Amino acid sequence: MKRSKHRTSNESASAASVLHDGETGSRKFNLEERLLEFSSAVIDLSEKLPNTRSGSHVAGQILRSGPSPYPNHGEAESAESREDFIHKLKVCLKELRETRRWARLIERKRWAQEDPKLVLVLGESDELIRIFMSSIRTAQQNAVEAQEARHQRVPSCRGG
Repeated sequence: MKRSKHRTSNESASAASVLHDGETGSRKFNLEERLLEFSSAVIDLSEKLPNTRSGSHVAGQILRSGPSPYPNHGEAESAESREDFIHKLKVCLKELRETRRWARLIERKRWAQEDPKLVLVLGESDELIRIFMSSIRTAQQNAVEAQEARHQRVPSCRGG
């Protein structure tokens, strides 16, 4: 089996991208850096939750799920196969969805009203979820195309 390194960021991209506040700019799209910033914001947010039984529980839950996509993304980049790569991206997606749910609960409870970290976590979780969904879809399509290409190269076993 051929091992290849899977990349999920396009650091060399020069096209304009949409920034958090809706402006366009020419910043590089670096998924690793975005995940690092997201993880840091989740940690900061968890520290601001109330020191109550429920606040501590939610802080612990978001602290487990929120930073998780950052190291899991690194694992995806070192995946041993296409299937392993897709699986690791799905783990990142699952953790991002869970984090978004906890952040919505924090917002509903008004535990971090007008906190810029909560705003960042809510917005960035939505964007990251879309990015990972698209990456998974692309990887799955590439897997199907690669499988079809392998089947087309197999010589037929017809007698002459």
